[in-house]
Amino acid sequence: MHNFKRILLGVFILLLVLTILAFVLENQQSVSLLFLGWAGPQLPVSVVVVAALLVGMVVGPILGWFLARSSRAARKRLV
Repeated sequence: MHNFKRILLGVFILLLVLTILAFVLENQQSVSLLFLGWAGPQLPVSVVVVAALLVGMVVGPILGWFLARSSRAARKRLV
């Protein structure tokens, strides 16, 4: 059973890598983002999307941790 889980995880990771590779190869057209008057450099769409994903993967858990911590502090004050 342990080997089956390991094989299943390996197949899942392989499919994930192949999906990301296909996405990167299909989205090579360059774009320049404009945000609050600041124009970014010309980058492929895939780089912009992957960078946004990575930023979200870092900011999301930090924000969740901060909100959970403040929620626990509020509950302590009520008890």
